Amino acid sequence: MQPLDWIVICLYFGIIGFIAWWYGRNQKDTDDFFLAGRNAGWVVIGASIFTSNIGSEHIVGLAGQGAFTGMAMAHWELHAWVLIMLAGLFVPFYYKSGVQTIPEFLEKRFSARTRTLLSVVSLVAYIFTKVSVTVYAGAIVFQALLPEINLTIGNFNLDAFWIGAFSTVIITGVYTVFGGMRAIMATAAPQAVIILFGSFVITAIGLSKLGGWSELVSMARENADAFALWRPLSDPQFPWLGVLIASPIIGIWYWCTDQYIVQRALSAKDLATARRGALFGGLLKVWPVLIFLIPGMIGWALHQKGIITIPPKIVDGAEVIDGDRVFPTLVTALLPQGIRGLIVACLLSALMSSLASLFNSSAALFTVDIYEKLRPGKTEKELLLVGRIATVVVVGAGMIWIPVMAMIAGGGLYQYLQSVQGYLAPPITAVFLLGLFWKRTNSAGATWALGVGFIAGLFKLTVQALFGEGKIENPAFLAAVGDFNFLYATGILMLLSVIVMIVVSLMTPAPAEEKTRGLTYGSIHHLAADEIHDSWNLGNKILVGLILLCVGGMYLYFSFWLN
Repeated sequence: MQPLDWIVICLYFGIIGFIAWWYGRNQKDTDDFFLAGRNAGWVVIGASIFTSNIGSEHIVGLAGQGAFTGMAMAHWELHAWVLIMLAGLFVPFYYKSGVQTIPEFLEKRFSARTRTLLSVVSLVAYIFTKVSVTVYAGAIVFQALLPEINLTIGNFNLDAFWIGAFSTVIITGVYTVFGGMRAIMATAAPQAVIILFGSFVITAIGLSKLGGWSELVSMARENADAFALWRPLSDPQFPWLGVLIASPIIGIWYWCTDQYIVQRALSAKDLATARRGALFGGLLKVWPVLIFLIPGMIGWALHQKGIITIPPKIVDGAEVIDGDRVFPTLVTALLPQGIRGLIVACLLSALMSSLASLFNSSAALFTVDIYEKLRPGKTEKELLLVGRIATVVVVGAGMIWIPVMAMIAGGGLYQYLQSVQGYLAPPITAVFLLGLFWKRTNSAGATWALGVGFIAGLFKLTVQALFGEGKIENPAFLAAVGDFNFLYATGILMLLSVIVMIVVSLMTPAPAEEKTRGLTYGSIHHLAADEIHDSWNLGNKILVGLILLCVGGMYLYFSFWLN
């Protein structure tokens, strides 16, 4: 890191700090703090959806997967089509119900018990997956870029990894606490520009050093089995049938039912804007395959040619390249000063925007769905204070979990994240899809489906961590469960949740009429048909066409690019 790099980084932090202060001056109530006063435009909403999704775990972890497994994880990054579902099917329910959180919507459709269950599980999942993974990825970057930094406090020595982890979490937490959703939304557009531009720069320079796109394709063809988009059923990690089963389940949960993403659409000034913002986010979501996954493959190719050296790691007793160090190595080895600072600012943008969104969403879940239910009638001033305190608690919990995350993320950061999400997503996806499209489902069915699904998912996750080949191999049944492919496990958990919800709903009384009025697909289109129809205007239809064209084009090209 040279002086010019530090100037660029300091300038970035200065701008972000000023924006947080400016927009945090007049936070009056929870609508301001959690939903930016419900007055956001579609560009800001779409940019915020994109930057919330693209954290450092994407840039670092997805590049690592590109170097390690080629295009296998691209299916999760081509989920732009799921945002069409968010805009077309889900947003009208959320927006017209006037809720602040997604669990609040579940209370309207089912019961307070269902709402509380989803809130608690979501908070735990945020801390153990999103916070820890995002911070861990950011710390890896600091470790690669500033290895000489260390700090000794008494008998404790903090190296670049821990200094980077703690400093980014604290700085992000501070600007989230003071700025709220207004600051997050205001910084979304410039952060999206920085992320896209910085990643395009490193892709272009990497291809130039390698010898062009044709050289990358040629080298990938020599390793077609490891780099193909579609894998045979015999593939132990990414069989094509497992991908087709699990990827949509995780995608619908993440993009259509998770507070972390949907909160952005709820901040829109009207229904048409909410839908267009979701679609604009989908159009931005098309690009990660090209600007995050492909650089990982470029890094692998440059390593094979001896142009750069990626640090190794030991996996199953064999030495392989450390995929999570690919992107930081590209930054340190290829980029000139100034540009290097810009890319680091890009990584900081991804890290901070993703963490800030997560902290704010977690605070909203605790304040609105737990605290306000336990202590009703509190003033907006007190709820705002509780929201800020909840943000600080989430920050602290995420920091405490970092050491554990560092020990269990060795098998590939991004793949780890998707496997954990695959065990959490099925019951939530099942409850929302059945709840919206079948009015016979009731509170008992939803509660049982969530409870049984979560317990089964946690059982698989726990067994996978402890039992299997190279771990505890007896009893054989638990070892088999631990080694069972995470993609097929996601499908089984989804089927189990659907069966439980249907059976319990049919065995218990049908829901009252007020639990379905305006909260199921048929009823909302009966009550607000004109507004919903008018909000699906020509501009939104054009965005749908562009998303489908881009996603379809990428699938068509990368399905045959190694032939």
